[in-house]
Amino acid sequence: MKVRVLGCSGAIAKDCRTTSFLIDRDVLVDAGTGVGDLTLDEMKGIDHVLLTHSHLDHIAALPLMIDAIASQRVGPVQIHALAGTIAAMKAHIFNNVIWPDFSRIPTAEAPFITFHEIAVGEMLEISGKQIEVLPAVHTVPAVGFAVTGARGHWVFSGDTERNPAFWRRINQMDVAALVIETAFSNREKDLARRSLHLSPLALAQELDCIDKGKSFPIYITHTKPAETELIMSEIQKFDQTQPFGVNVVHDIRWLRAGQEFDL
Repeated sequence: MKVRVLGCSGAIAKDCRTTSFLIDRDVLVDAGTGVGDLTLDEMKGIDHVLLTHSHLDHIAALPLMIDAIASQRVGPVQIHALAGTIAAMKAHIFNNVIWPDFSRIPTAEAPFITFHEIAVGEMLEISGKQIEVLPAVHTVPAVGFAVTGARGHWVFSGDTERNPAFWRRINQMDVAALVIETAFSNREKDLARRSLHLSPLALAQELDCIDKGKSFPIYITHTKPAETELIMSEIQKFDQTQPFGVNVVHDIRWLRAGQEFDL
């Protein structure tokens, strides 16, 4: 299984694309602006889109992608999301005001997209892949995902703040790589908490929930472009100061668009 990072920024700027991951060639996890770097043929090969939540940085490219490829496909693109996310997409995106309702075009019987409701804790079988729906704590209904590979699970936290249920499940898994958000620096820690995102301070406290003896690479995603260097420098101080009770030395890396995980 291959996971290709299309976008992993918390906002746009030159060379900064928002959240999207391509699993093998046919499953998309989130549909941020990174989708725009795919070729038309690559987009045409996507059969399934899994959405963590409805915020624009995670769904912005979806309506444009469907518009680009729909007439070249023989079947609908299947969109998998929480009920609340689907409701938001129908009400605010595919509503014939912001964008055409591709769930009823060209006909209700043979649409360009179909919606499929998922739930936290559910194990999905999608295109030969096992994908578990993980809990997230955010300002709108949200989830993370764990995709089973030959060498362990690729885990994506989605947008989340402090999340005990997430760590309880992670501690039961064979994790090959964890992608976790840290959207704000410590100087913005109050804003991070109000918007239900992580800062380095909160991240350190969260990583302390990992069972002793478990070790896997941790990739930081969703940093704001103006604060990426500051966020990473604050994270790198964990092992120098250890003010938060972090119980192990973690292998923490910055996620970059274009990276690939071979699992």
